[in-house]
Amino acid sequence: MSSAVASAAGDGDGDIHVLMFPFLAFGHISPFVQLARKLVANGVRVTLLSAAANVPRVEAMLGFSSAAAVAVVPLQLPRVAGLPEGAESTAEVSADGAELLKIALDGTRPQVAALLAELRPDAVLFDFATPWITDITAPLGVKALHFSVFAAVVRAYLMVPARRVNGSLPSTADELASGPAGFPPSSALLGTVPPYQAAGFKYVYTAFHGMPCVYDRVVAGIEACDALVVKTCAEMEGAYIDYLAAQFGKPVLVTGLVVPDPPQGELEEPWATWLSTFPDNAAVFASFGSETFLPAAAATELLLGLEASKRPFLAVLNFPRGADVEAELRKCVPPGFEERVKGRGAVHTGWVQQQHILRHASVGCFVNHAGLSSVVEGLVAGCRLVLLPMKGDQYLNAALAARELRVGVEVARRGLDGWFGAEDVAAAVAEAETDVGCGEGKKWVEFLMDAAVQKRFVDDFIAGLKDLVKA
Repeated sequence: MSSAVASAAGDGDGDIHVLMFPFLAFGHISPFVQLARKLVANGVRVTLLSAAANVPRVEAMLGFSSAAAVAVVPLQLPRVAGLPEGAESTAEVSADGAELLKIALDGTRPQVAALLAELRPDAVLFDFATPWITDITAPLGVKALHFSVFAAVVRAYLMVPARRVNGSLPSTADELASGPAGFPPSSALLGTVPPYQAAGFKYVYTAFHGMPCVYDRVVAGIEACDALVVKTCAEMEGAYIDYLAAQFGKPVLVTGLVVPDPPQGELEEPWATWLSTFPDNAAVFASFGSETFLPAAAATELLLGLEASKRPFLAVLNFPRGADVEAELRKCVPPGFEERVKGRGAVHTGWVQQQHILRHASVGCFVNHAGLSSVVEGLVAGCRLVLLPMKGDQYLNAALAARELRVGVEVARRGLDGWFGAEDVAAAVAEAETDVGCGEGKKWVEFLMDAAVQKRFVDDFIAGLKDLVKA
């Protein structure tokens, strides 16, 4: 027995033991880690599985106190043809490589079965990619819970049984331009999904390398599990939570939107000094996460729009792994741009301290891709949100944030292909400053930052988990 497994096994006494099994993408691992930290702080024992190469980063994400309480157990990924050797997260591969990682994760099934038989946790929280875990947990009497790291609206719109009509899944954008049967009539999405977004949703129903598509993995996992867990709350997405419960006939537990802890340390140079040269709330920060990449033409319009906003700005542009960063950046930056914005605008590639930047006094607006974690980070930092989603779940997050919660402004896009111009970016930045654009932001910040609310989220989730385990 390895030291990690021995630590996970514990002494068999005390509070419940939860095993977590996220997909091999840090956008998925991070919400599992955030929830793990909340659980161990409230007496729940947690074991987390991930590919061996990811373990050091996962332990760093947990932080010193939580890392001591959470056992992170490494899995050995099998070799998969076409998957680069040593690649164990989506951050290291292309889009096709991400599909191959699902095959590699399927190949860990014997290891996972052996670990579950040895550890006998009370419950397993698993991600979308591994519905087969329910075949292992059921004979052991271990409760299996599908943990969706997405907003409830994403599962509700795309991944419910009602999407299968007469035995067939959607295959055209037209079929995805409207909600599934019974979709909440109060939703701001009804009748508003443009063709370019509907076309992007087809990925969910597309199979790669002869393996099940995302929809099939998700629905199989939820239908076979004991409960669905969603990173949301009834106050924000009550109608979608109720719809999911009705569609699957399963209990739905919510974790609340897990608010990140304040960042440790100080903002590094040169950004600390440079941002401090601007007035409070004057600057715009634009960033799209580590795995969302703007096409060169779109990045150019973004930069021109930030220039046209007349505000100071820091724009972070990243590119797929293996790209020639300097060459790609040259494609994005318009002629004469650097000279025109000198002193008030900066373009950066690579990692930055996003939470530190968002909380800097001079930063008042956050242009982002509407990834759920980014929306929450920007909101609790007190920034106005400008939303420029580029794919799948981001489109639905943006609609929820802008049209229902009214905490952000969507950049206007051409319906057929999603094109936007510099003037659309500048207009969205200006609108975000008004109560029309982000009028409910303060209300939701106060709600999410309320310690009593966050405690209630955790207490209610743990109570529901314990009731499920006892059932």
